[in-house]
Amino acid sequence: MLIFALGIMISIVMFIYYKVVILRTKDPLVQVYFNSKARFFLGTFLIFFGINQYLAYQYTFVLIISIIFILLGGYQSYHGFKAARHYDSEWKRLNE
Repeated sequence: MLIFALGIMISIVMFIYYKVVILRTKDPLVQVYFNSKARFFLGTFLIFFGINQYLAYQYTFVLIISIIFILLGGYQSYHGFKAARHYDSEWKRLNE
């Protein structure tokens, strides 16, 4: 249970960090890259939160809501990771 709480805290801090960094950068490609990283951490937050809530309150209704959170978090994490990888390679290609 402690590992999920730690994962929740780390992922929300990283999400906020990347959202703040977006405001400080001027390059649109770097902004999109940081936004995709933030999206990845938002997804991990939803996954950890869904698992933690189900372990804390083991009811059927909470199970349904937790499954929805886990699915949405998996979607956000997967597409955020893919986008971050794409924009990272684009940045490397343009700045060789």
